[in-house]
Amino acid sequence: MSKQLNEGLEYKSMEGMLKPTLHIDEFASKMGDDDDICVISFYISDEEAAKDLVSWFEKGYDFVMDADRSPGEIDPNKYLVYIELKRRTSLLDNIETVLDDLTTLTEYVPEDWICKYGKEDFPYSQRTIKKYVPLSPKVYRSMKDDELNKMRTVAGVDIPESKNVAQDVRDFVNLSTNR
Repeated sequence: MSKQLNEGLEYKSMEGMLKPTLHIDEFASKMGDDDDICVISFYISDEEAAKDLVSWFEKGYDFVMDADRSPGEIDPNKYLVYIELKRRTSLLDNIETVLDDLTTLTEYVPEDWICKYGKEDFPYSQRTIKKYVPLSPKVYRSMKDDELNKMRTVAGVDIPESKNVAQDVRDFVNLSTNR
């Protein structure tokens, strides 16, 4: 099912084209360090729609640092569109804004979206984003250090001393980003 998109995007012009899955930090940032920038990606079934969506993100949001698409099909009729956002406490509101605005282009409301972060799949809500996604560079680095230290333990390698941030402190930092 492919619709020809002419002259940009119109109301509901991407119905049936966008998969309602938000992939978070699945890809590395082109604009900077991963602890500072969050990469959000979407899969879409039409190349022209992917180009239009990239343009929409770049022109419509001052918080989008970069937007791009895959140079070709990832799979048959499957293109990748991604945006890069600063990893700050405002990330939560920025994701919400994007999903709210996508209701004008697609058949999905924010509650229809599934998020994917690492090995976790979860329904979209601000609460679940806070639970799974690091909303600051410090929390991101701490989470990555925890993963690395688990691998070191399994491998029998000593864990270097560092200023580890406990999980309950990371949870508190993420939860303290209430509007």
